Amino acid sequence: MRAAELEAAIVDLLERRTPTATICPSDVARAVGGDNWRELMAPVREAARHLVDRGDVVITQGGEIVDPSTARGPIRIRRA
Repeated sequence: MRAAELEAAIVDLLERRTPTATICPSDVARAVGGDNWRELMAPVREAARHLVDRGDVVITQGGEIVDPSTARGPIRIRRA
């Protein structure tokens, strides 16, 4: 799966929610990967980092915005 497809899936899922809502990378992976969603977790996180670089989304942990290059563990994705 190409990064652009994953980025589009992230944006699409966020657009379906309220402006302050967050999504989990697994939401994206499940939406595009079906039964093989687990193998898409790292690519989804990378796609989210690209969207952070463009200023489209932020990555959060515990409700706080974090640097995606240093974030470890569970993250959430929210519109910027």
